[in-house]
Amino acid sequence: MWYGQIMDLLHALTTFTRIVETGSFSAVARESNIGHSAVTRLIGQLESHFGVRLFHRTTRRLSLTQDGQDLLGLARHMIEVADEITATMSRQQGKPTGLVRVAMPVGATRLLVPRLREFLEYHPGLSVEVLVSDRVENLIEARIDLALRVGAVNDASLVTRNIGTFGRVAVAAPSYLERHGAPATPADLINHSCILPDLGPESGHWTFDGPDGRVRVAVSGALIANSTEVIRHAALAGYGIALLTELQVVDDIRLRRLQRVLPEYPIERYQVSIVYPSRRHLALRTRAVIDFLVEQFRTIESRLAEERVLGEISAAWLV
Repeated sequence: MWYGQIMDLLHALTTFTRIVETGSFSAVARESNIGHSAVTRLIGQLESHFGVRLFHRTTRRLSLTQDGQDLLGLARHMIEVADEITATMSRQQGKPTGLVRVAMPVGATRLLVPRLREFLEYHPGLSVEVLVSDRVENLIEARIDLALRVGAVNDASLVTRNIGTFGRVAVAAPSYLERHGAPATPADLINHSCILPDLGPESGHWTFDGPDGRVRVAVSGALIANSTEVIRHAALAGYGIALLTELQVVDDIRLRRLQRVLPEYPIERYQVSIVYPSRRHLALRTRAVIDFLVEQFRTIESRLAEERVLGEISAAWLV
């Protein structure tokens, strides 16, 4: 009986901390796939168990009472301890188990997801939830165990592990180039339709490194998208020239669905990192996924470097 009571208490405390992090009973009900009344009942049980009121609730605002604030720190510590116990028992068994939530940009999923099958077959007790987003998420609020980040990471609360550098390439469909020709220099892009990412004021400017130094050119086009996958599909459909990561278009270039343009003008490369919340002990399941990602990205970076030396990006090795 005591085991069930502890698990019920952990469940209620986890629900409590998620309400604090999301600021909403309804949000926790949706993410847990339970009714709003069930979440309310859990908090009511906590309040009855400890004999305190945890939240100030109005129609517009939800805030912690002082007792709620005191419980929050203790609840997080208890959840951490429970996670450490699970991780320790998993390490003793030598088998990573449980769910790992991983956030990654679209371009990375195109290469990594096909490779997950063999990894998960090797670890039958492990599950991976892939959260696809090109945005930078708050890992703790979103309950993300680890994430792939492109570019500098300025969050001191995160552990950062650099795993490689990857560039972007300018590409277009053969059908577009047949109609409009290929630009010989970045300046020629003014006469071409470009597919723009939704990045604010900088969306209309692309930067290249040429024989005479860095070149920044203004580009324009009729299509703007906040998803790199939408931009890729638009390029495949012949809308115009797009700027995408090597990871995202390497297969398309190999299969001649897309063609590199301006190959003599490389584009700035970016650091790719794995980030995760700082914790005293890292769960074995999370460590296993980190090791998998490091191995895959090192292999991918090495092969892409070989193809660049040969003067073209060829992904025959991916088949």
